Amino acid sequence: MLINFFMALKKARIPVSITELLHLLEILKARLVYADIDEFYYMSRMALVKDERHYDKFDRAFSTYFKGLEDLASLLTSLIPDEYLRREFEKSLTAEDLEKIKSLGGLEALIEEFKRQVEDAARGEGKDKDKEGKGREGKGKEGDDRKGKKRRGKRSWDKRDYKAYDDNIELGTRGIKIALRRLRKFARTGAEDEFDIDNTIDKTAKNGGMLDIIMRPERRNTVKVLLMLDSGGSMDAHVKVCEELFSAARSEFKHLEVFYFHNFIYDGVWKEHNRRMSERLDTFDLLHKYTHDYKVIFVGDATMAPYEITHAGGSVEHWNEEAGAIWIQRVLDTFDKVIWINPTPQDTWEYSNSVALTKRLVDNQMFPLTIRGIEEGMNFLSK
Repeated sequence: MLINFFMALKKARIPVSITELLHLLEILKARLVYADIDEFYYMSRMALVKDERHYDKFDRAFSTYFKGLEDLASLLTSLIPDEYLRREFEKSLTAEDLEKIKSLGGLEALIEEFKRQVEDAARGEGKDKDKEGKGREGKGKEGDDRKGKKRRGKRSWDKRDYKAYDDNIELGTRGIKIALRRLRKFARTGAEDEFDIDNTIDKTAKNGGMLDIIMRPERRNTVKVLLMLDSGGSMDAHVKVCEELFSAARSEFKHLEVFYFHNFIYDGVWKEHNRRMSERLDTFDLLHKYTHDYKVIFVGDATMAPYEITHAGGSVEHWNEEAGAIWIQRVLDTFDKVIWINPTPQDTWEYSNSVALTKRLVDNQMFPLTIRGIEEGMNFLSK
C-alpha cells in the first residue's frame, strides 16, 4: 500500500525520499496512527512533505489515491487475505472465547451473522435518510441521523487549505506575499513593544519567582526596495497582477519606494501612475538619493520597438537625449542588486527582440511574474 502511495506522490512531482518513507513506516509500526484515515493524512504529510509549497500537490495526490476510503481498516482488509486475518484474530482470543464462538456455530457462522447485522443497519440508515429528505426537522448543519451519528463533511485534503502555496497555480496576493518573504533580513528596531518570553523567564527565576516582565523591540524586515513599475500601453493587460504584486510588496517591505516609468527607464520617473510631465522626477536624483544597498525590482513586459531602448529619442512620450540602455546601466552601476520581473509568459520571450535585449541589459536577471519566478528573483536579491 505505502509503496504505491509513495510512487503516486513521486508521480505528482513531490520530492519525497526513501528515508522519509521509512520514517512513515516507523510511525505506523509504533501505532501512533491506526485505522483512521484523517490521522494518517496528517501524519503522512508531516513525515513525507518538508516544504509547504508541496502541500497542495500532496492533498491532490492523497485525494486521488485514497478516493472513497473511509478508514485505513477498510483498505487493509481489502489488501490482506481473509485466511491471514482470521488466523491473527484467533490468536488474540482466549480459550474461553474460542469455546464460546464454537458454541455459536464457529467463526464462519459468527462472521455471517455480523455481515447480516451490518446489512440490516445499512438498510435502516437508508430509510432514515429517505425520511429526512421528506422534511424531518431538528437536524444540525452537519445532518445527524436518529442514532446521533454525523455524516462526514468535506475531507481535510479536499479543502486544499494550502492551495496558494503551490508554485504552479495562479498568482494571488497571498501567494506573492509568501514568495516575497524569500527576501528578508531581520533586525530589532523601534520601541520596545514585543514581549520577550525567554528573558522574562530568566529574570523572574533570578528574582526568586517575582515576575519581571521584559520587553524588546520587534523584529522587522530591514531590506530596502526600489520598485519600478511600467505603467500604460501594453502593461494595461497586466494591471490586476501588478496591483497584487504592489499590495503584497507594501505589506512585506517596511522600506519600500515605488516609482513609475513607461516602457523603459529614461531620464525621468514618476511617483504616481498617471505620469504627469509636470510631476516628473529626475532619474539622476533617484540614483543619488538612495544608497547602493537598495534592492531594485523593475516590473514590465519589456515589449516595445528595440530602438526605444538603444537610441536617443527612442521614448514615445518625450525626447530622451540618452538611450534607455545607458540609463539601465547607470542603475546597475549604482545599486548592488537589480532584477526585472516580466508579466508575460516566459515561453514567449524568445520571440521578442526587445525582451531579449532587456534581459541581456540586466545581466540575464529577468524572471517571470509567477510564484516560482518571484521566489527565484528574491533568492538572487538576498544573496
